[in-house]
Amino acid sequence: MEMMLMNQASTVFRPVAAPQVIENAFTQDQHHRLLKVVKENGPWSLILAHHFNSPEEVVAATSAGAGDSFVPTWDMFLSPVFRGYFARSHTVVHPEIEDCFFNTRFLDLVRAYWGAAYATPENMLFNIQGPCSGGGNPHVDATRFRGIDHQTTPVWLMNIMVKTGLFKRWQAKKAQVITWYYQGNIGGGFTYWPDGPQARPQQIKAPMWGRAVVVENEMMFHTAEPNGPSALRKPQGLAINSLIKADPNVPERWQITTDGRVIQHIPEDEMRFLVHWGADIFMDYSELKVAMDHTDDLTNDQVVDILMADLAARGVKIAYPSNPLADKHFITLLTRTYDPGQPAIFPPAPEEVDDRIAAA
Repeated sequence: MEMMLMNQASTVFRPVAAPQVIENAFTQDQHHRLLKVVKENGPWSLILAHHFNSPEEVVAATSAGAGDSFVPTWDMFLSPVFRGYFARSHTVVHPEIEDCFFNTRFLDLVRAYWGAAYATPENMLFNIQGPCSGGGNPHVDATRFRGIDHQTTPVWLMNIMVKTGLFKRWQAKKAQVITWYYQGNIGGGFTYWPDGPQARPQQIKAPMWGRAVVVENEMMFHTAEPNGPSALRKPQGLAINSLIKADPNVPERWQITTDGRVIQHIPEDEMRFLVHWGADIFMDYSELKVAMDHTDDLTNDQVVDILMADLAARGVKIAYPSNPLADKHFITLLTRTYDPGQPAIFPPAPEEVDDRIAAA
């Protein structure tokens, strides 16, 4: 079973086309305004806090281990990577960066990437971090389906859905332009497996200042390379409710807090800032019309029914869960049944050329 899932993953988890690297994704003025929004509207919470309600959900989404005796805890996954949104559900949250979201250049890029007739901006988020051990286990981004998205369905379930191969008919076509701003001298690149998780990975190496990749991240395993001095990559006191914001007392510095207590100061030259722009893709008008008219949408109940039927066909016995979106036993069972595991080959860790940081 495990070998079959790994072989299936090698075939399934490949982007529609090879990722395309571009430079100067945003103008200097756009970058300034994007960062200004982040500085003036914090604090921002951990990525984990945005998307998961339990460690079991993290396992389901990231292939972090699914053995029968494995008992996950938050501390296994905590990483000082924080997230916020510039735009959600096709709507700009901060009008001052509207031109960054309704981006004609990006729309042309993703249409060409897919060879599609139509594209529309769907979301725009950012990640900010100081020294960090990386982006966690290699993962695919949550794959949306018609009727199933971040507003209706937890990330872990959307990731399980794509791993099963049972929901291809409803799977949305997506593309992203992902841009980095990082000038640190230890790591900070982007590692990705465009030829499937059993093949050799590729990397976009730092320093990256306005460098971007056009990609389908929902179908490609990827992760961030560790960055910054290793001794500072997990600040003492980091918790699921930790926050980051611009330091109100020192310009060009950031601070991480837990329960109101500062646990780390980070100078701006050690900050890694990622902007993730995502679009919906439609190959032709008929595909666009099905999505817009909602004539073939899924519901969470249908998803659970399809999963339960497939589990039964595999001889896996489980009572129908009363709360399937939060049932830890159900989540663990789905992970153990469908998860293909982690990529087989990893690049070497970045060398530490300088272990000093102005963290006072």
